[in-house]
Amino acid sequence: MKYSAGVLLFRREPEVHVLLGHMGGPLWARKDSGAWSIPKGEYEPAAEEARAAAAREFEEELGMPVPDGEWIAVGEVRYGSGRSKKQVTVWAVEGELDPARVVPGVFEMEWPPRSGEYRAFPEVDRVEWFDLTTAHDKLTTGQRPLLPRLAERLR
Repeated sequence: MKYSAGVLLFRREPEVHVLLGHMGGPLWARKDSGAWSIPKGEYEPAAEEARAAAAREFEEELGMPVPDGEWIAVGEVRYGSGRSKKQVTVWAVEGELDPARVVPGVFEMEWPPRSGEYRAFPEVDRVEWFDLTTAHDKLTTGQRPLLPRLAERLR
């Protein structure tokens, strides 16, 4: 099992909107529905607290720290199969962030496959605010259950 932690930034205008990142790299380039994610990343539970990892990963992915605000526990989701099972722990924080100011982190992968060449790609290639209905369609399937939990906690 792999462990990830993330921060779901939200704002009220007057309806709730959440900030999502479109996954970077060539595998996601032409996809939209189901190709967006909460800013998150992997950590080792024995070496790091989930909340600290969530803050670190938010900053690594977006190039800026989590805005000041109350951290609201949204909970965990598990998804994947076989050796790629993942447990994601998420907190929501109310705040503002201008997507135009995002400077995404990068990752390397062999591309094209089996070419022996490694290229750098942004972790997220764009960041946008979405209302909860639109966000449900944009998010990867495994992360979708977090949206109604957020809505419930904000009631």
